[in-house]
Amino acid sequence: MVRWITLLTDFGHRDVYVGVMKGVIFSIYPQAQVIDLCHEIPPQDCRTASFQLLQAFPYFPKGTVHLVVVDPGVGTSRRAIALDFGNAYGVGPDNGIFSQVCDRYPPQRVVELTQPHFWRTPNPSATFHGRDIFAPVAAHLSRGVDLMALGEPLDPKVLVRLPDLGYESTPRGVRGSIQASDRFGNLITTLPAELLAKGYHWVEIQGQRIPIAKTKTYGDVPPHHLIALAGSHGFIEIAVNGGSAQRVLGCENGDPVWLMRRS
Repeated sequence: MVRWITLLTDFGHRDVYVGVMKGVIFSIYPQAQVIDLCHEIPPQDCRTASFQLLQAFPYFPKGTVHLVVVDPGVGTSRRAIALDFGNAYGVGPDNGIFSQVCDRYPPQRVVELTQPHFWRTPNPSATFHGRDIFAPVAAHLSRGVDLMALGEPLDPKVLVRLPDLGYESTPRGVRGSIQASDRFGNLITTLPAELLAKGYHWVEIQGQRIPIAKTKTYGDVPPHHLIALAGSHGFIEIAVNGGSAQRVLGCENGDPVWLMRRS
C-alpha cells in the first residue's frame, strides 16, 4: 500500500496553510508519511516548482504521491489533476508544474479530479484547493484508492506545458534559458550538463561571457568571480564563488542563455 506523500508549495512557513493540509491528510489517512520537500517556492512561480519537483522525484520510494500546490489560477477554469507515472503519482493543478517530470517520466494515466466524494467538501473554497481538493485526493491515493476512481481520464497530450524549458542548437551556439535560482543565487539553466563534454568554452548571458569550470568546481575561479559548471541536478548552472550569481547578474527565470565556443 502507498504510504509516502511529499509536499511542494509556495505557501512559506508564516501562515498555517501547510499545517492545515497535513491535518486534512492525516484525518483521512492517519498512517500517511508526509515529507516536506519545500514551501519556499517564489509565489506563483510554476517554473521553479516544475524544476524543484524534477530534482526530488527519482529519490523517493515506489508509490510515493507528490502533492504540488503552486496555483496562481486557483478557483478558475484550470483543471485539477492526478497523474500515474507507474512508480509514483502526482496531484495538483494543471498549470505546467508537472512539465519536466512528464518529459522525463511520461505519465501512464491522467485524470481530471471531478469526483467530490474524494474531496474534503463538495463545495471547495475558491482560494484553497490545496486544502479542499488536492490534500484529500493525495491522502486517498496514498491509502490505496485507484487513480481512475478520482475523475475523468485525460490524454496526457492536453496537459498545460510551460514554455522555454528546452534548448536548441543555432549558428551562434546552443540557446537555453534560466529555469530557476537556488538559495545560494546559483542560476540553473535548461542546458543539460552533458553538453559540456562537446568542447564549449563559455556561457553567455546578458552580453557577458562566463568561463566554464575546468575541474567541475566553484573553486576554479577566485572568490566573487562568475563561473559556469555542471550542477548536481544535471543542468549547467551559473554561479559566483562565494557569492550570488542572481544578485550579480540580475537575471530572472526565462532569460536567454547561450553555450558557446571560441570564435
